[in-house]
Amino acid sequence: MRYFLEISYNGSTFHGWQFQPNAISVQETIENALKTLLKEEIKIVGAGRTDTGVHAKHMCAHFDYSNEFELGELKDNLNSFLNQEIYIKDIYRVDKEAHARFSATSREYEYYISLVKDVFNYKTSHLIQQDLNIKKMNQAISIIKDYEDFEAFSKSKTDVKTYLCNIISCSIIEKENMLIFRIKANRFLRNMVRAIVGTILEVGLGKISLEEVHNIIKSKDRSKAGPSMPAHALFLTNIEYPSNIK
Repeated sequence: MRYFLEISYNGSTFHGWQFQPNAISVQETIENALKTLLKEEIKIVGAGRTDTGVHAKHMCAHFDYSNEFELGELKDNLNSFLNQEIYIKDIYRVDKEAHARFSATSREYEYYISLVKDVFNYKTSHLIQQDLNIKKMNQAISIIKDYEDFEAFSKSKTDVKTYLCNIISCSIIEKENMLIFRIKANRFLRNMVRAIVGTILEVGLGKISLEEVHNIIKSKDRSKAGPSMPAHALFLTNIEYPSNIK
């Protein structure tokens, strides 16, 4: 039988989602907890992989298990067993063909930019105190939304078959002394969101022109785009699946 986990986590103390030798990941931490509670080696498959320091308000993963268990009881036991940085929001049974990664129809990320020094949220937002041209940043977003090939924003030497992504929505939300960059797409390349945010901010700072945004994307050259923004201000906020997956 196949089960889905809905998870949120603070990525500050983890070396990303995916298991890796000699470093603690979110995946490994949850697998170890499941092994202890279910008395069986459990492997979980995530909807994607977040980099070191990136957070998730809503991550999904699946695992297979042949024996019976009470869903609510396992959820409560996992949350008691896991540390404060990981919260299991829900566990439910899904169709045997459902896949946390391949069945997902969209993912959404948010990047938090603080415009003033914030002593309470500095660990989960990036401080920029220079003046930003929000109008031009929104114009740059409109340009990016017109394209599908995002190799220029992908981490180099990434083992992918295609750099094509369908951006469903992308916007900047102004909230008090905070800018929230929100982007939703069917898939993302490694480092794509942080590279796009870095490029958009360069436009806002007057370092990259709107015409250059076109040229950067067409070049497919990562070195021509803006910098990769720090991971600590990035959140995976939502993953969507077909309604009949349960």
